[in-house]
Amino acid sequence: MKSLDPYEFNQYIMNQALEVITDYKLIKPKDKVAVGLSGGKDSILTLHILAGLVDELDFELVAISIDEGISGYRNKGIDVARSIALKLDIELVEGSFIEEFGFTLDDITDLYPSVCIPCGVFRRYLLNKISNKLGADKLATGHNLDDEIQSFLMSFSKAELRRFSKFGPKLDKIHPKLVPRIKPLWKIPEKDVGIWAVINGVDVHFAECPYSHTSLRAKIKNYLNQLESERKGTKLSILQSFSKTFNFQKKEIIIGQCKKCGEASSLNICKACEMVHDIRNHNNIKK
Repeated sequence: MKSLDPYEFNQYIMNQALEVITDYKLIKPKDKVAVGLSGGKDSILTLHILAGLVDELDFELVAISIDEGISGYRNKGIDVARSIALKLDIELVEGSFIEEFGFTLDDITDLYPSVCIPCGVFRRYLLNKISNKLGADKLATGHNLDDEIQSFLMSFSKAELRRFSKFGPKLDKIHPKLVPRIKPLWKIPEKDVGIWAVINGVDVHFAECPYSHTSLRAKIKNYLNQLESERKGTKLSILQSFSKTFNFQKKEIIIGQCKKCGEASSLNICKACEMVHDIRNHNNIKK
């Protein structure tokens, strides 16, 4: 077996990301791009790639970390995020569930079959809110090829056709308070992200969330990994199939503002506020 050349592999990673950034026009000159930085391998690679392109593409970069309040797990990721942001000389802005909502994720584990559901809602809410306050034009996430396929299949299995408009490497700006998301790692397999971190000796938080095993995503992830091991290229073929079938047509959605918090929402009361209300009533939490 041919040994892996670190230089060639790093070039491959950068070329894959730059191809997506260029082909889909993810970043424009003078943009301010916020990166959701968890401390995991995907978000750290995203930050590294964008930090290396700041001068070439002429944009501003900032990072955002969210502390959900997961004992023995999130604090380690936050420490890594702080360290890498300092090393790359990038401003890091931090937010947390406890400060914003008055409870941690650990506090509400008994209220949901999978706590990943409220976690996703609250994380997206906070990342967007902070990005908007920072004046960001784009919010870059570490979603890789595996993440995208898993999300496709999750929505497909639950017949959530409206969610197909949210897939693809770039979302359009559909509301002044809704910061468009971009996914520079869209074509990069998760395995390659891990290899990048290892061969470059990058300090990342490799541990998986202790709640991840309860999610549908974890089951789909295991199934896809099994398919890929038996037939290499299956994941990329699935992504290409979805790309051609749905063509990432963005369905027009009427977005207003949540009557409670004022953030962008297609409902009168956004999902985050609805969940917060239910959680506080159930746990008798005051904010």
